[in-house]
Amino acid sequence: MKLNYGQAKLEISCGTAKQLEENKFLEVVFSGRSNVGKSSLLNKILGRKALARVSSAPGKTATINFYRLSEEVCFVDLPGYGYAKVSKAEKQRWKELVGAYFSSGREIALVVQLIDCRHSPSAQDLQMINFLIDGEFPFLLAFTKADKLSKSQLAERMEAFAEEIPMFESIAKVVTSAEKGTGTGELKSLIESALA
Repeated sequence: MKLNYGQAKLEISCGTAKQLEENKFLEVVFSGRSNVGKSSLLNKILGRKALARVSSAPGKTATINFYRLSEEVCFVDLPGYGYAKVSKAEKQRWKELVGAYFSSGREIALVVQLIDCRHSPSAQDLQMINFLIDGEFPFLLAFTKADKLSKSQLAERMEAFAEEIPMFESIAKVVTSAEKGTGTGELKSLIESALA
């Protein structure tokens, strides 16, 4: 399915489970920890400067944002997880909101799970990956901020990821940089294949 990325528009933002509307679209979900570069990558894919708000403070995206690309397809931006300075109540709200999203029988075509390529996956990253594996959700790994590493550093990190991430060899993956546009074409192809 070919998508017109430039036509994306914010459909709705949901801060609580009650606000989640009934599923009307095929959904491509973007998930990752706070400060992984989710909004920047989304903006790059959509060819927009600031459709997804890039926050200067991690942990600020507190809502699930739905971006409609067509009559059939929505991109879903989940709030980032794992930011230490967020209160316990806020962490609980995040858990309930995201849990409600995944358990509401939505038509999830693909989850794009973002991992910062400079660091080992966090406990929450691994928890999310295991959740996706156990729930049999279709997903891929998008490694962000590749422009921050040299080729040899990146190769080293990818070797380490193979040891650190469960079922690494059988998961589709793409190395990206929102800064340079690296991997965005490949990511679009993988998204379109998942929607086909």
